[in-house]
This record gives sequence, C-alpha cells and structure tokens, in this order.
Amino acid sequence: MDTLSYKTKSVNKESADKKWLVIDVENMILGRAASEVAKLLRGKHKPAYTPHSDTGDYVIILNGDKIRLTGTKATTKIYMRHTGYPGGQRTLTADEVMAKKPTKVFESAVKGMLPKNKLGRAIFKNMYVYTGTEHVHEAQKPTKVEL
Repeated sequence: MDTLSYKTKSVNKESADKKWLVIDVENMILGRAASEVAKLLRGKHKPAYTPHSDTGDYVIILNGDKIRLTGTKATTKIYMRHTGYPGGQRTLTADEVMAKKPTKVFESAVKGMLPKNKLGRAIFKNMYVYTGTEHVHEAQKPTKVEL
C-alpha cells in the first residue's frame, strides 16, 4: 500500500483556490445573509477547508443598505462604542446607524461571526460591501451567487 497517497494536505493561503463572488442582499434578512457570507469568507463550503488559514473566497456584497431587520430590531437593536474617556459609552439604534453609514450594520453582523483573532481580521478584509448595484471589481470576473 502506498502510504504517500493517504497523506492529508493542509491548505495554506498561497495554495488556496480563492474565487471572487458577488451576492445581492436586497430584501434579505440580516442574520441569515450574514451567516452565509461568513461561511463563504471562511471557506467552510470547500472540501479543502483548513481552520487555521485563510482559504475562503473574496465576497462582493451589493445593496448592503437594503438589508431587512425583522420585528422591532430596527428600533431596539443597540450598537455600542466607547470614546475611551470616562463616561464615554455611546449607543445608536440600527436605524441611526443605517442613516449614518448604511453598510455598517451588515459589516458588523458578518464581523461578529468571524474568529476574534488575527485570522478573523484578515478574513474580514476579503469582503467588500457596496450600497448600489455597481462595484469596482469587474477585472476579477466575479461569479454571481444566489443565497
């Protein structure tokens, strides 16, 4: 028996087959769309998934501002930040965040589903969120994906 053919190959960033994907999230529910995008970014849909390396795809999100929140989440979901000074905790509702920066709600939902380490920060940079249907990545020839 040839034991060399049974070796498990660990895929690293250089040997990963990374593709460019386009997803239109118009009228999709925030959490459901974000979890699918997080899987694509992480590479869990590939047979050669490796947990400790960036093997996921590049994902382009269109209509990131037209995401849907169910129930009363638009007014009750709170986004917190801190200025760094005593008493500097600031809160905004999802509606207020959407008014200021429309793509921030989707970005923070996906970021919360990625690992909280160097790898998660690197994987997050592979996602590009746009408010309209136009993007600047036509040269990469992305393929459209339906969720």
